[in-house]
Amino acid sequence: MSTMNTVENNCDEKPSLLLVDDDKDFLNALAPAMRKRGFLVSLANSAESAFELAKNNPPELAVIDLKMSGNSGLVLVRQLASLNAGTRIVMLTGYASVATAVEAIKLGATHYLAKPVDADEIVRAFEKQSGNTEVAVSTNPLSVDRMEWEHIQRILQEQKGNISATARVLNMHRRTLQRKLAKPPM
Repeated sequence: MSTMNTVENNCDEKPSLLLVDDDKDFLNALAPAMRKRGFLVSLANSAESAFELAKNNPPELAVIDLKMSGNSGLVLVRQLASLNAGTRIVMLTGYASVATAVEAIKLGATHYLAKPVDADEIVRAFEKQSGNTEVAVSTNPLSVDRMEWEHIQRILQEQKGNISATARVLNMHRRTLQRKLAKPPM
């Protein structure tokens, strides 16, 4: 996919924000909302094109989708952190799991949000400097389906996204695993 680059140069005092998602409609809706909130916005629709943009001018802030064609957002998080350890990164995903959230934070993301999100939620995530010890601990245990899904995601992560290798580790037929991966968690 080609790079979609939209940068406004009318004010150097605005914090630079890189938005990365392969959903062009999402980018086209989020970009104006973030500009209205005072950000200098650049857009990319793949991890590869985002990294090319960032190499020339590392952003202060980034919003990255986890699952994109080509490299995943996790690869880009690591790359951006290597360019500038001070870049604050919010990882977005429609496939939230504990395994990917932990991995994103380990690689350098500042925050992790499950889609759908709006611009205000993203801005609040950037403003957070630390965790909240007052957050309520759930008294409801995870469902068996959710625990299975989390386990599959962890093994898939360990196998670097290789579905065949993950199926072997789980002692599961590859097609069965693909069906389970296609269903969002309950």
